[in-house]
Amino acid sequence: MATSRDDFVIAVRSAFLKKKDKQKFSLLTLLFLSIFVIILSNYNFKVIQYIKIGINEITYRASFLISAPENKIQSINSQIKDHLEIYDNYKNIESELEKLKQKELVNNFLKMENEKLRELINESIKSDELLAKVLIDKDSPFLKSIILNKGTKDKLKIGMAVADEVYLVGKIIEVNYTNSRVLLLSDLNSKIPVVLEPIGMQAVVSGTGGDTGKIQYTKDEYGDQIKSKDLIAYTSGQGGLFKPGLPVGRVTTDNINKIDFFSDFKQLEYVKIISHSIEEVN
Repeated sequence: MATSRDDFVIAVRSAFLKKKDKQKFSLLTLLFLSIFVIILSNYNFKVIQYIKIGINEITYRASFLISAPENKIQSINSQIKDHLEIYDNYKNIESELEKLKQKELVNNFLKMENEKLRELINESIKSDELLAKVLIDKDSPFLKSIILNKGTKDKLKIGMAVADEVYLVGKIIEVNYTNSRVLLLSDLNSKIPVVLEPIGMQAVVSGTGGDTGKIQYTKDEYGDQIKSKDLIAYTSGQGGLFKPGLPVGRVTTDNINKIDFFSDFKQLEYVKIISHSIEEVN
């Protein structure tokens, strides 16, 4: 029994040794064949060139066929991811659109209520807008102003409001025949009467010479409400200086006396000049 087992082990070992010898022989054969083909290719034999071209064609075709399924799978995965992202974006946009529709309905209702109240007090606000181009941006530590290409020839007057779309950016303080100068909200000399909504508190927004403004002349009893709510500053229309309801900025949550302006004054190219008048309704 022991002898038969030894014979079996020896046979297995010899088989593995023969297999290794065959592998070594195959590798050596391929190595010599490659060297032989390289040497012959230097002599420009047509047969070798045809063989080389055939091998390249087979290799390229095989690589293409092998990689085609993988590329297709990657393409499908990419399309699925893009589709899911687009779907998520669509859902978010749809939700935002619904919120905007609801806000529009509320705003329309408030607008109609405002018009009715003004009719009751025999008042009507008329406003006109004029588009102007920013010519020069005078940005310095002491002066925050811009020069516009509109002047007295366009019926501009000192004190008119200037807005970036709907956001207030400043007021006209100097008018020439073909141009005018606007003092921005961020200037140290700028003071704008505002109302902080939704609490309805009257205040004044002053410029700091930087990118933010300062809330002044607020009542102490409103302190807790300012801290706990997201407040927006709108022009109050006090003194008839500005049309009421122009958005100015948002009160910061970390400092109740600080306000971030909605508009970036360094990126102004075109602005709207807003003139308004309050007339009695007969």
